[in-house]
Amino acid sequence: MSLLLRILTLLGSLGMFLYGMSLMSGGLQKMAGNRLRSFMAKMTSNTFKCILTGITVTALVQSSTATTLMLVSFVNAGLLSLGTAIAVIMGANIGTTVTAWIFALSFGGGSFSFGTIAIPLMFLGYLLVASKGKKQNNMGEFIMGFALLFLGLATLRETSTVLLDNEPVRRFLGSLTGWGFGSILLFMVAGACMTLMLQSSAATMAITMVLVANGYIPFTMAAAMVLGENIGTTITSNLAASVANVSAKRTARAHLLFNLFGVFWVTCLFHPFLGLLGNIVELFGFPNPATTDFAAAPAEVKAALVASLPYSVATLHTLFNIINTCILVWFIPVIEKIVTWMVPSHKEEDEKFRLKYINSGIIGTGDLALNSVKMELVRFGDICHRLMGFIRGAINASSQNEFQTFDDELIKYEEITDRFEKEIANYLNEATKNEMSHEATIRVKEFYRIIGEMESLGDSGETVGKIIARAWAHEKQFSPDMKQKLIKMCDLLDDAFDAMHYNLDTPLVQLQDITNAEQAEEKINGYRDILREEHLSNIEKSSYPYETGAFYMDLVNAFEKMGDFIINISQSVIGAKNS
Repeated sequence: MSLLLRILTLLGSLGMFLYGMSLMSGGLQKMAGNRLRSFMAKMTSNTFKCILTGITVTALVQSSTATTLMLVSFVNAGLLSLGTAIAVIMGANIGTTVTAWIFALSFGGGSFSFGTIAIPLMFLGYLLVASKGKKQNNMGEFIMGFALLFLGLATLRETSTVLLDNEPVRRFLGSLTGWGFGSILLFMVAGACMTLMLQSSAATMAITMVLVANGYIPFTMAAAMVLGENIGTTITSNLAASVANVSAKRTARAHLLFNLFGVFWVTCLFHPFLGLLGNIVELFGFPNPATTDFAAAPAEVKAALVASLPYSVATLHTLFNIINTCILVWFIPVIEKIVTWMVPSHKEEDEKFRLKYINSGIIGTGDLALNSVKMELVRFGDICHRLMGFIRGAINASSQNEFQTFDDELIKYEEITDRFEKEIANYLNEATKNEMSHEATIRVKEFYRIIGEMESLGDSGETVGKIIARAWAHEKQFSPDMKQKLIKMCDLLDDAFDAMHYNLDTPLVQLQDITNAEQAEEKINGYRDILREEHLSNIEKSSYPYETGAFYMDLVNAFEKMGDFIINISQSVIGAKNS
Protein backbone atom coordinates (compact mmCIF):
# COMPACT_ATOMS: atom_id res chain seq x y z
CA MET A 1 0.00 0.00 0.00
CA SER A 2 2.90 2.30 0.79
CA LEU A 3 4.30 1.73 -2.71
CA LEU A 4 0.88 2.43 -4.28
CA LEU A 5 0.59 5.65 -2.30
CA ARG A 6 4.02 6.75 -3.48
CA ILE A 7 3.14 6.03 -7.10
CA LEU A 8 -0.10 7.99 -6.77
CA THR A 9 1.83 10.83 -5.12
CA LEU A 10 4.27 10.82 -8.04
CA LEU A 11 1.41 11.03 -10.55
CA GLY A 12 -0.28 13.73 -8.49
CA SER A 13 2.88 15.82 -8.36
CA LEU A 14 3.21 15.47 -12.14
CA GLY A 15 -0.40 16.59 -12.54
CA MET A 16 0.24 19.55 -10.20
CA PHE A 17 3.28 20.48 -12.28
CA LEU A 18 1.38 20.34 -15.59
CA TYR A 19 -1.61 22.26 -14.24
CA GLY A 20 0.67 24.87 -12.73
CA MET A 21 2.43 25.33 -16.06
CA SER A 22 -0.93 25.75 -17.84
CA LEU A 23 -2.23 28.18 -15.20
CA MET A 24 0.95 30.26 -15.22
CA SER A 25 1.05 30.46 -19.01
CA GLY A 26 -2.65 31.39 -19.19
CA GLY A 27 -2.24 34.14 -16.60
CA LEU A 28 0.73 35.60 -18.46
CA GLN A 29 -1.13 35.61 -21.76
CA LYS A 30 -4.12 37.36 -20.20
CA MET A 31 -1.89 40.01 -18.66
CA ALA A 32 -0.10 40.56 -21.97
CA GLY A 33 -3.32 40.57 -24.02
CA ASN A 34 -3.32 42.65 -27.19
CA ARG A 35 0.02 44.28 -26.28
CA LEU A 36 1.81 41.00 -26.88
CA ARG A 37 0.14 40.46 -30.25
CA SER A 38 0.89 44.07 -31.22
CA PHE A 39 4.53 43.59 -30.24
CA MET A 40 4.72 40.45 -32.38
CA ALA A 41 3.19 42.18 -35.38
CA LYS A 42 5.57 45.16 -35.21
CA MET A 43 8.86 43.48 -34.31
CA THR A 44 9.23 41.53 -37.54
CA SER A 45 10.86 43.96 -39.96
CA ASN A 46 14.03 41.85 -40.31
CA THR A 47 15.26 38.35 -39.50
CA PHE A 48 17.13 39.38 -36.35
CA LYS A 49 14.03 41.07 -34.95
CA CYS A 50 11.95 38.01 -35.84
CA ILE A 51 14.25 35.75 -33.85
CA LEU A 52 14.35 38.23 -30.96
CA THR A 53 10.55 38.40 -31.03
CA GLY A 54 10.27 34.62 -30.83
CA ILE A 55 12.68 34.52 -27.88
CA THR A 56 10.91 37.33 -26.00
CA VAL A 57 7.32 36.21 -26.52
CA THR A 58 7.99 32.55 -25.71
CA ALA A 59 10.04 33.45 -22.63
CA LEU A 60 7.19 35.69 -21.44
CA VAL A 61 4.28 33.31 -21.98
CA GLN A 62 6.32 30.18 -21.15
CA SER A 63 4.66 28.35 -24.02
CA SER A 64 6.00 27.80 -27.52
CA THR A 65 2.52 26.47 -28.41
CA ALA A 66 0.96 29.85 -27.61
CA THR A 67 3.59 31.56 -29.76
CA THR A 68 2.87 29.16 -32.62
CA LEU A 69 -0.88 29.88 -32.35
CA MET A 70 -0.27 33.60 -32.73
CA LEU A 71 2.07 32.97 -35.65
CA VAL A 72 -0.52 30.87 -37.46
CA SER A 73 -3.09 33.64 -37.04
CA PHE A 74 -0.71 36.30 -38.36
CA VAL A 75 0.37 34.21 -41.36
CA ASN A 76 -3.27 33.57 -42.25
CA ALA A 77 -4.10 37.25 -41.94
CA GLY A 78 -1.23 38.24 -44.18
CA LEU A 79 0.44 40.20 -41.38
CA LEU A 80 3.45 37.87 -41.54
CA SER A 81 4.90 35.88 -44.40
CA LEU A 82 5.62 32.21 -43.89
CA GLY A 83 9.36 32.95 -44.04
CA THR A 84 9.01 35.53 -41.28
CA ALA A 85 7.04 33.06 -39.17
CA ILE A 86 9.81 30.47 -39.60
CA ALA A 87 12.34 32.98 -38.22
CA VAL A 88 10.08 33.64 -35.23
CA ILE A 89 9.81 29.86 -34.67
CA MET A 90 13.59 29.68 -34.48
CA GLY A 91 13.54 32.35 -31.79
CA ALA A 92 10.71 30.54 -30.00
CA ASN A 93 12.89 27.43 -29.75
CA ILE A 94 15.54 29.50 -28.00
CA GLY A 95 12.94 31.22 -25.81
CA THR A 96 11.52 27.93 -24.57
CA THR A 97 14.93 27.09 -23.04
CA VAL A 98 14.29 29.78 -20.42
CA THR A 99 11.98 27.26 -18.74
CA ALA A 100 14.88 24.81 -18.41
CA TRP A 101 17.00 27.47 -16.70
CA ILE A 102 14.22 28.22 -14.23
CA PHE A 103 14.01 24.51 -13.42
CA ALA A 104 17.80 24.35 -13.05
CA LEU A 105 17.66 27.15 -10.48
CA SER A 106 15.08 25.16 -8.56
CA PHE A 107 17.32 22.07 -8.67
CA GLY A 108 20.50 24.01 -7.93
CA GLY A 109 22.64 23.10 -5.00
CA GLY A 110 22.45 26.58 -3.43
CA SER A 111 20.38 27.54 -0.44
CA PHE A 112 17.67 29.13 -2.57
CA SER A 113 14.97 27.09 -4.28
CA PHE A 114 11.70 28.19 -5.85
CA GLY A 115 10.08 25.22 -4.11
CA THR A 116 10.74 26.76 -0.69
CA ILE A 117 8.64 29.84 -1.49
CA ALA A 118 5.90 28.04 -3.43
CA ILE A 119 3.40 27.68 -0.58
CA PRO A 120 3.80 31.30 0.68
CA LEU A 121 3.30 32.44 -2.91
CA MET A 122 0.02 30.52 -3.08
CA PHE A 123 -1.38 32.74 -0.32
CA LEU A 124 -0.40 35.86 -2.25
CA GLY A 125 -1.89 34.34 -5.41
CA TYR A 126 -5.14 33.61 -3.60
CA LEU A 127 -5.42 37.20 -2.34
CA LEU A 128 -4.97 38.53 -5.86
CA VAL A 129 -7.42 36.04 -7.40
CA ALA A 130 -10.00 36.94 -4.72
CA SER A 131 -9.65 40.68 -5.40
CA LYS A 132 -12.09 42.55 -7.63
CA GLY A 133 -9.59 43.93 -10.17
CA LYS A 134 -9.22 41.88 -13.34
CA LYS A 135 -5.53 42.71 -13.68
CA GLN A 136 -4.98 41.52 -10.12
CA ASN A 137 -6.91 38.34 -10.92
CA ASN A 138 -4.65 37.61 -13.89
CA MET A 139 -1.54 38.31 -11.82
CA GLY A 140 -2.90 36.04 -9.09
CA GLU A 141 -3.51 33.28 -11.63
CA PHE A 142 0.09 33.58 -12.81
CA ILE A 143 1.48 33.48 -9.25
CA MET A 144 -0.75 30.56 -8.30
CA GLY A 145 0.39 28.66 -11.40
CA PHE A 146 4.03 29.49 -10.65
CA ALA A 147 3.65 28.19 -7.09
CA LEU A 148 1.87 24.99 -8.16
CA LEU A 149 4.46 24.33 -10.83
CA PHE A 150 7.40 24.45 -8.44
CA LEU A 151 5.54 22.74 -5.62
CA GLY A 152 4.79 19.92 -8.05
CA LEU A 153 8.42 19.95 -9.21
CA ALA A 154 9.71 19.68 -5.62
CA THR A 155 7.26 16.86 -4.82
CA LEU A 156 8.13 15.11 -8.08
CA ARG A 157 11.82 15.19 -7.22
CA GLU A 158 11.28 13.99 -3.66
CA THR A 159 8.83 11.20 -4.56
CA SER A 160 10.83 9.93 -7.55
CA THR A 161 13.93 9.72 -5.35
CA VAL A 162 12.11 7.47 -2.87
CA LEU A 163 10.73 5.25 -5.66
CA LEU A 164 13.90 4.98 -7.75
CA ASP A 165 16.53 4.89 -5.02
CA ASN A 166 16.95 1.12 -4.87
CA GLU A 167 19.43 -1.32 -6.34
CA PRO A 168 17.12 -3.16 -8.82
CA VAL A 169 16.10 0.13 -10.47
CA ARG A 170 19.69 1.32 -10.64
CA ARG A 171 20.79 -1.99 -12.19
CA PHE A 172 17.97 -1.80 -14.76
CA LEU A 173 18.79 1.78 -15.77
CA GLY A 174 22.47 0.89 -15.81
CA SER A 175 21.81 -1.96 -18.20
CA LEU A 176 20.14 0.46 -20.61
CA THR A 177 23.19 2.71 -20.73
CA GLY A 178 25.72 0.09 -21.77
CA TRP A 179 24.80 -0.33 -25.43
CA GLY A 180 26.90 2.51 -26.80
CA PHE A 181 25.23 4.39 -29.64
CA GLY A 182 22.16 2.16 -29.27
CA SER A 183 21.61 3.55 -25.76
CA ILE A 184 21.76 7.10 -27.11
CA LEU A 185 19.03 6.29 -29.65
CA LEU A 186 16.99 4.47 -26.98
CA PHE A 187 16.99 7.43 -24.59
CA MET A 188 16.30 9.79 -27.48
CA VAL A 189 13.18 7.81 -28.34
CA ALA A 190 12.24 7.73 -24.65
CA GLY A 191 12.46 11.53 -24.46
CA ALA A 192 10.29 11.93 -27.57
CA CYS A 193 7.67 9.44 -26.32
CA MET A 194 7.47 11.00 -22.85
CA THR A 195 6.98 14.46 -24.36
CA LEU A 196 4.28 13.11 -26.67
CA MET A 197 2.46 11.37 -23.81
CA LEU A 198 2.68 14.28 -21.36
CA GLN A 199 2.03 16.89 -24.09
CA SER A 200 4.70 19.03 -22.43
CA SER A 201 8.41 19.24 -23.17
CA ALA A 202 8.78 21.17 -19.90
CA ALA A 203 7.52 18.19 -17.89
CA THR A 204 9.91 15.82 -19.67
CA MET A 205 12.75 18.29 -19.10
CA ALA A 206 11.94 18.30 -15.37
CA ILE A 207 11.94 14.48 -15.25
CA THR A 208 15.27 14.41 -17.11
CA MET A 209 16.78 16.76 -14.53
CA VAL A 210 15.45 14.58 -11.69
CA LEU A 211 17.02 11.48 -13.22
CA VAL A 212 20.42 13.01 -13.93
CA ALA A 213 20.65 15.06 -10.72
CA ASN A 214 20.09 11.95 -8.61
CA GLY A 215 22.54 9.83 -10.58
CA TYR A 216 20.01 7.42 -12.06
CA ILE A 217 21.27 8.05 -15.61
CA PRO A 218 24.59 9.47 -16.84
CA PHE A 219 24.74 12.91 -18.40
CA THR A 220 25.20 11.50 -21.92
CA MET A 221 21.84 9.73 -21.69
CA ALA A 222 20.23 12.88 -20.30
CA ALA A 223 21.58 14.73 -23.35
CA ALA A 224 19.99 12.10 -25.61
CA MET A 225 16.66 12.57 -23.80
CA VAL A 226 16.84 16.34 -24.35
CA LEU A 227 17.32 15.76 -28.07
CA GLY A 228 14.32 13.42 -28.08
CA GLU A 229 12.23 16.01 -26.26
CA ASN A 230 12.91 18.49 -29.07
CA ILE A 231 11.46 16.00 -31.54
CA GLY A 232 8.53 15.09 -29.27
CA THR A 233 7.34 18.67 -28.92
CA THR A 234 7.15 19.04 -32.72
CA ILE A 235 5.13 15.83 -33.01
CA THR A 236 2.60 17.34 -30.60
CA SER A 237 2.23 20.51 -32.67
CA ASN A 238 1.95 18.54 -35.93
CA LEU A 239 -0.78 16.32 -34.49
CA ALA A 240 -2.68 19.45 -33.41
CA ALA A 241 -2.24 20.96 -36.88
CA SER A 242 -3.40 17.80 -38.67
CA VAL A 243 -6.99 19.08 -38.67
CA ALA A 244 -5.97 22.70 -39.15
CA ASN A 245 -5.63 24.91 -42.21
CA VAL A 246 -2.75 25.05 -44.67
CA SER A 247 -0.85 27.82 -42.88
CA ALA A 248 -1.04 25.99 -39.54
CA LYS A 249 0.26 22.79 -41.13
CA ARG A 250 3.13 24.58 -42.86
CA THR A 251 4.12 26.35 -39.65
CA ALA A 252 4.09 23.04 -37.76
CA ARG A 253 6.14 21.34 -40.51
CA ALA A 254 8.72 24.14 -40.34
CA HIS A 255 9.03 23.55 -36.59
CA LEU A 256 9.48 19.82 -37.24
CA LEU A 257 12.16 20.36 -39.92
CA PHE A 258 14.06 22.77 -37.67
CA ASN A 259 14.30 20.30 -34.80
CA LEU A 260 14.82 17.21 -36.96
CA PHE A 261 17.78 18.83 -38.66
CA GLY A 262 19.23 19.89 -35.32
CA VAL A 263 18.86 16.43 -33.79
CA PHE A 264 20.38 14.85 -36.92
CA TRP A 265 23.59 16.85 -36.91
CA VAL A 266 24.00 16.69 -33.12
CA THR A 267 23.54 12.90 -33.23
CA CYS A 268 26.20 12.63 -35.95
CA LEU A 269 28.57 14.81 -33.89
CA PHE A 270 27.30 13.67 -30.51
CA HIS A 271 30.59 13.34 -28.63
CA PRO A 272 32.25 16.45 -30.17
CA PHE A 273 29.09 18.40 -29.30
CA LEU A 274 29.24 17.18 -25.69
CA GLY A 275 32.92 18.11 -25.65
CA LEU A 276 32.04 21.67 -26.67
CA LEU A 277 29.35 21.73 -24.00
CA GLY A 278 31.81 20.47 -21.38
CA ASN A 279 34.28 23.24 -22.25
CA ILE A 280 31.54 25.86 -21.84
CA VAL A 281 30.49 24.40 -18.46
CA GLU A 282 34.10 24.39 -17.28
CA LEU A 283 34.37 28.11 -18.09
CA PHE A 284 31.83 28.68 -15.29
CA GLY A 285 33.91 26.68 -12.84
CA PHE A 286 31.89 23.44 -12.91
CA PRO A 287 33.27 19.93 -13.61
CA ASN A 288 32.91 18.71 -17.19
CA PRO A 289 29.77 16.48 -17.08
CA ALA A 290 30.80 14.54 -20.19
CA THR A 291 34.33 13.52 -19.13
CA THR A 292 34.41 13.57 -15.32
CA ASP A 293 34.68 10.04 -13.86
CA PHE A 294 32.09 10.24 -11.10
CA ALA A 295 33.21 7.06 -9.33
CA ALA A 296 36.88 8.09 -9.17
CA ALA A 297 36.33 11.80 -8.47
CA PRO A 298 37.03 13.28 -5.01
CA ALA A 299 34.04 14.02 -2.78
CA GLU A 300 34.11 17.76 -3.42
CA VAL A 301 34.20 17.20 -7.20
CA LYS A 302 31.28 14.78 -6.92
CA ALA A 303 29.26 17.34 -4.96
CA ALA A 304 30.04 20.07 -7.49
CA LEU A 305 29.15 17.78 -10.39
CA VAL A 306 25.80 16.77 -8.89
CA ALA A 307 24.95 20.40 -8.19
CA SER A 308 25.89 21.48 -11.71
CA LEU A 309 24.16 18.72 -13.69
CA PRO A 310 20.76 20.54 -14.00
CA TYR A 311 22.61 23.63 -15.25
CA SER A 312 24.51 21.45 -17.72
CA VAL A 313 21.21 20.07 -19.06
CA ALA A 314 19.83 23.62 -19.45
CA THR A 315 23.07 24.72 -21.15
CA LEU A 316 22.83 21.79 -23.57
CA HIS A 317 19.22 22.70 -24.45
CA THR A 318 20.15 26.34 -25.06
CA LEU A 319 23.34 25.55 -27.00
CA PHE A 320 21.48 23.10 -29.25
CA ASN A 321 18.84 25.67 -30.22
CA ILE A 322 21.26 28.60 -30.61
CA ILE A 323 23.65 26.70 -32.91
CA ASN A 324 20.75 25.22 -34.87
CA THR A 325 19.28 28.70 -35.36
CA CYS A 326 22.64 30.13 -36.43
CA ILE A 327 22.90 27.40 -39.08
CA LEU A 328 19.33 27.36 -40.42
CA VAL A 329 18.66 31.11 -40.36
CA TRP A 330 20.51 31.30 -43.70
CA PHE A 331 18.20 28.67 -45.22
CA ILE A 332 14.78 30.13 -44.35
CA PRO A 333 13.76 30.47 -48.06
CA VAL A 334 14.70 26.80 -48.58
CA ILE A 335 12.64 25.71 -45.56
CA GLU A 336 9.73 27.79 -46.84
CA LYS A 337 9.84 26.04 -50.21
CA ILE A 338 10.10 22.61 -48.59
CA VAL A 339 7.07 23.09 -46.30
CA THR A 340 5.07 24.61 -49.17
CA TRP A 341 5.86 21.47 -51.17
CA MET A 342 5.00 19.24 -48.19
CA VAL A 343 1.65 20.98 -47.63
CA PRO A 344 0.23 22.16 -50.98
CA SER A 345 -2.67 24.58 -51.04
CA HIS A 346 -6.19 23.32 -51.55
CA LYS A 347 -8.02 24.29 -54.68
CA GLU A 348 -9.32 27.84 -54.50
CA GLU A 349 -12.97 26.73 -54.54
CA ASP A 350 -12.34 24.36 -51.62
CA GLU A 351 -10.62 27.07 -49.60
CA LYS A 352 -13.24 29.72 -50.32
CA PHE A 353 -16.01 28.22 -48.24
CA ARG A 354 -14.04 26.76 -45.35
CA LEU A 355 -13.02 28.40 -42.11
CA LYS A 356 -9.52 29.65 -42.74
CA TYR A 357 -8.25 31.06 -39.46
CA ILE A 358 -9.91 28.83 -36.86
CA ASN A 359 -10.49 25.12 -36.52
CA SER A 360 -11.44 22.54 -33.93
CA GLY A 361 -7.92 21.15 -33.71
CA ILE A 362 -6.04 24.15 -32.31
CA ILE A 363 -7.71 26.17 -29.59
CA GLY A 364 -5.44 28.21 -27.37
CA THR A 365 -6.27 30.15 -24.27
CA GLY A 366 -9.50 32.11 -24.54
CA ASP A 367 -7.94 35.51 -25.18
CA LEU A 368 -5.60 34.21 -27.89
CA ALA A 369 -8.41 32.33 -29.63
CA LEU A 370 -10.36 35.58 -30.13
CA ASN A 371 -7.67 37.00 -32.39
CA SER A 372 -8.30 34.19 -34.87
CA VAL A 373 -12.08 34.60 -34.52
CA LYS A 374 -11.85 38.29 -35.37
CA MET A 375 -9.97 37.55 -38.60
CA GLU A 376 -12.56 34.90 -39.46
CA LEU A 377 -15.31 37.49 -38.94
CA VAL A 378 -13.60 39.86 -41.38
CA ARG A 379 -13.56 37.06 -43.95
CA PHE A 380 -17.16 36.11 -43.12
CA GLY A 381 -18.17 39.72 -43.78
CA ASP A 382 -16.39 39.70 -47.14
CA ILE A 383 -18.23 36.52 -48.10
CA CYS A 384 -21.53 38.23 -47.23
CA HIS A 385 -20.46 41.16 -49.41
CA ARG A 386 -20.19 38.83 -52.42
CA LEU A 387 -23.96 38.51 -52.29
CA MET A 388 -24.26 41.97 -53.85
CA GLY A 389 -22.72 40.75 -57.13
CA PHE A 390 -25.29 37.98 -57.44
CA ILE A 391 -28.11 40.35 -56.45
CA ARG A 392 -27.08 42.77 -59.22
CA GLY A 393 -27.03 39.89 -61.69
CA ALA A 394 -30.48 38.74 -60.55
CA ILE A 395 -31.91 42.27 -60.98
CA ASN A 396 -30.43 42.78 -64.45
CA ALA A 397 -31.19 39.26 -65.74
CA SER A 398 -32.87 39.41 -69.13
CA SER A 399 -34.43 35.95 -68.90
CA GLN A 400 -35.74 33.62 -66.23
CA ASN A 401 -33.01 31.09 -66.99
CA GLU A 402 -30.33 33.74 -66.55
CA PHE A 403 -31.96 34.82 -63.28
CA GLN A 404 -32.02 31.21 -62.07
CA THR A 405 -28.21 31.03 -62.29
CA PHE A 406 -27.83 33.97 -59.89
CA ASP A 407 -30.63 32.74 -57.64
CA ASP A 408 -28.85 29.40 -57.23
CA GLU A 409 -25.79 31.31 -56.02
CA LEU A 410 -27.87 33.27 -53.51
CA ILE A 411 -29.31 30.04 -52.13
CA LYS A 412 -25.83 28.48 -51.93
CA TYR A 413 -24.43 31.48 -50.07
CA GLU A 414 -27.32 31.35 -47.60
CA GLU A 415 -26.23 27.79 -46.76
CA ILE A 416 -22.59 28.93 -46.52
CA THR A 417 -23.44 31.70 -44.05
CA ASP A 418 -25.47 29.25 -41.97
CA ARG A 419 -22.48 26.91 -41.80
CA PHE A 420 -20.05 29.70 -40.99
CA GLU A 421 -22.26 30.93 -38.16
CA LYS A 422 -22.54 27.44 -36.68
CA GLU A 423 -18.83 26.62 -36.93
CA ILE A 424 -17.68 29.95 -35.47
CA ALA A 425 -20.22 29.63 -32.66
CA ASN A 426 -18.95 26.11 -31.88
CA TYR A 427 -15.39 27.41 -31.80
CA LEU A 428 -16.38 30.23 -29.45
CA ASN A 429 -18.10 27.71 -27.20
CA GLU A 430 -14.89 25.67 -26.99
CA ALA A 431 -12.68 28.73 -26.50
CA THR A 432 -14.81 30.05 -23.64
CA LYS A 433 -14.27 26.83 -21.70
CA ASN A 434 -10.88 28.36 -20.86
CA GLU A 435 -10.78 31.25 -18.42
CA MET A 436 -10.99 34.67 -20.04
CA SER A 437 -10.31 38.25 -19.10
CA HIS A 438 -13.27 40.58 -18.58
CA GLU A 439 -12.55 42.35 -21.89
CA ALA A 440 -12.45 39.03 -23.72
CA THR A 441 -15.80 37.98 -22.25
CA ILE A 442 -17.38 41.16 -23.61
CA ARG A 443 -15.82 40.57 -27.02
CA VAL A 444 -17.24 37.05 -27.14
CA LYS A 445 -20.77 38.38 -26.56
CA GLU A 446 -20.32 40.87 -29.38
CA PHE A 447 -18.88 38.16 -31.65
CA TYR A 448 -22.00 36.06 -31.14
CA ARG A 449 -24.11 39.06 -32.14
CA ILE A 450 -21.96 39.72 -35.21
CA ILE A 451 -22.20 36.18 -36.58
CA GLY A 452 -25.97 36.32 -36.05
CA GLU A 453 -26.20 39.52 -38.10
CA MET A 454 -24.01 38.06 -40.84
CA GLU A 455 -26.16 34.97 -41.02
CA SER A 456 -29.16 37.30 -41.40
CA LEU A 457 -27.38 38.94 -44.35
CA GLY A 458 -27.17 35.50 -45.96
CA ASP A 459 -30.90 35.01 -45.35
CA SER A 460 -31.56 38.44 -46.91
CA GLY A 461 -29.77 37.41 -50.10
CA GLU A 462 -32.04 34.40 -50.42
CA THR A 463 -35.07 36.60 -49.63
CA VAL A 464 -34.13 38.97 -52.47
CA GLY A 465 -33.94 35.99 -54.81
CA LYS A 466 -37.40 34.81 -53.75
CA ILE A 467 -38.92 38.26 -54.37
CA ILE A 468 -37.47 38.45 -57.88
CA ALA A 469 -38.51 34.82 -58.53
CA ARG A 470 -42.13 35.73 -57.64
CA ALA A 471 -41.96 38.68 -60.03
CA TRP A 472 -40.83 36.36 -62.84
CA ALA A 473 -43.55 33.83 -61.91
CA HIS A 474 -46.20 36.55 -62.20
CA GLU A 475 -44.60 37.85 -65.40
CA LYS A 476 -43.95 41.25 -63.86
CA GLN A 477 -40.84 42.91 -65.25
CA PHE A 478 -39.06 45.86 -63.67
CA SER A 479 -38.65 48.90 -65.87
CA PRO A 480 -35.13 50.16 -66.73
CA ASP A 481 -35.69 53.08 -64.34
CA MET A 482 -36.61 50.67 -61.51
CA LYS A 483 -33.56 48.56 -62.20
CA GLN A 484 -31.33 51.63 -62.22
CA LYS A 485 -32.65 52.73 -58.82
CA LEU A 486 -32.33 49.22 -57.34
CA ILE A 487 -28.72 49.09 -58.55
CA LYS A 488 -28.07 52.47 -56.89
CA MET A 489 -29.43 50.96 -53.67
CA CYS A 490 -26.92 48.14 -54.15
CA ASP A 491 -24.16 50.73 -54.55
CA LEU A 492 -25.12 52.27 -51.21
CA LEU A 493 -25.02 48.81 -49.62
CA ASP A 494 -21.55 48.33 -51.09
CA ASP A 495 -20.44 51.49 -49.28
CA ALA A 496 -21.96 50.15 -46.06
CA PHE A 497 -20.14 46.83 -46.52
CA ASP A 498 -16.85 48.71 -47.06
CA ALA A 499 -17.38 50.64 -43.82
CA MET A 500 -18.24 47.41 -42.00
CA HIS A 501 -15.07 45.74 -43.30
CA TYR A 502 -12.93 48.67 -42.14
CA ASN A 503 -14.47 48.68 -38.67
CA LEU A 504 -14.11 44.90 -38.33
CA ASP A 505 -10.53 44.81 -39.60
CA THR A 506 -9.18 47.82 -37.68
CA PRO A 507 -7.63 47.00 -34.26
CA LEU A 508 -9.88 48.19 -31.45
CA VAL A 509 -7.17 50.43 -30.04
CA GLN A 510 -7.08 52.33 -33.36
CA LEU A 511 -10.84 52.46 -34.04
CA GLN A 512 -12.10 55.84 -32.86
CA ASP A 513 -15.76 55.68 -33.94
CA ILE A 514 -18.10 54.22 -36.57
CA THR A 515 -19.08 57.48 -38.26
CA ASN A 516 -18.39 55.86 -41.65
CA ALA A 517 -20.97 53.14 -40.99
CA GLU A 518 -23.51 55.58 -39.56
CA GLN A 519 -23.25 57.85 -42.61
CA ALA A 520 -23.66 54.88 -44.95
CA GLU A 521 -26.76 53.77 -43.02
CA GLU A 522 -28.26 57.28 -43.19
CA LYS A 523 -27.81 57.34 -46.98
CA ILE A 524 -29.54 53.97 -47.33
CA ASN A 525 -32.48 55.05 -45.16
CA GLY A 526 -32.69 58.41 -46.92
CA TYR A 527 -32.73 56.85 -50.37
CA ARG A 528 -35.32 54.28 -49.21
CA ASP A 529 -37.57 57.17 -48.12
CA ILE A 530 -37.12 58.88 -51.48
CA LEU A 531 -38.03 55.71 -53.39
CA ARG A 532 -41.05 55.14 -51.14
CA GLU A 533 -42.42 58.62 -51.87
CA GLU A 534 -41.78 58.18 -55.59
CA HIS A 535 -43.53 54.82 -55.52
CA LEU A 536 -46.67 56.27 -53.90
CA SER A 537 -46.72 59.02 -56.48
CA ASN A 538 -46.27 56.56 -59.36
CA ILE A 539 -49.06 54.34 -58.06
CA GLU A 540 -51.39 57.35 -58.01
CA LYS A 541 -50.36 58.16 -61.57
CA SER A 542 -50.61 54.49 -62.61
CA SER A 543 -47.06 54.74 -63.98
CA TYR A 544 -46.67 50.97 -63.55
CA PRO A 545 -48.89 48.09 -62.37
CA TYR A 546 -49.50 47.95 -58.64
CA GLU A 547 -48.23 44.36 -58.36
CA THR A 548 -44.95 45.28 -60.08
CA GLY A 549 -44.59 48.20 -57.69
CA ALA A 550 -45.21 45.87 -54.73
CA PHE A 551 -42.35 43.56 -55.77
CA TYR A 552 -40.18 46.63 -56.38
CA MET A 553 -40.81 48.04 -52.88
CA ASP A 554 -40.32 44.62 -51.30
CA LEU A 555 -36.79 44.70 -52.76
CA VAL A 556 -36.19 48.25 -51.52
CA ASN A 557 -37.29 47.27 -48.01
CA ALA A 558 -35.16 44.11 -48.12
CA PHE A 559 -32.14 46.24 -49.02
CA GLU A 560 -32.90 48.66 -46.19
CA LYS A 561 -33.10 45.69 -43.81
CA MET A 562 -29.69 44.52 -45.01
CA GLY A 563 -28.38 47.98 -44.15
CA ASP A 564 -29.70 47.49 -40.61
CA PHE A 565 -27.82 44.21 -40.25
CA ILE A 566 -24.63 45.86 -41.53
CA ILE A 567 -24.80 48.82 -39.11
CA ASN A 568 -25.54 46.43 -36.25
CA ILE A 569 -22.20 44.72 -36.92
CA SER A 570 -20.26 48.00 -36.65
CA GLN A 571 -22.20 48.88 -33.49
CA SER A 572 -21.18 45.53 -31.99
CA VAL A 573 -17.53 46.23 -32.81
CA ILE A 574 -17.50 49.65 -31.15
CA GLY A 575 -19.59 48.27 -28.30
CA ALA A 576 -16.80 45.83 -27.42
CA LYS A 577 -14.36 48.74 -27.28
CA ASN A 578 -16.51 51.02 -25.14
CA SER A 579 -17.67 48.39 -22.63
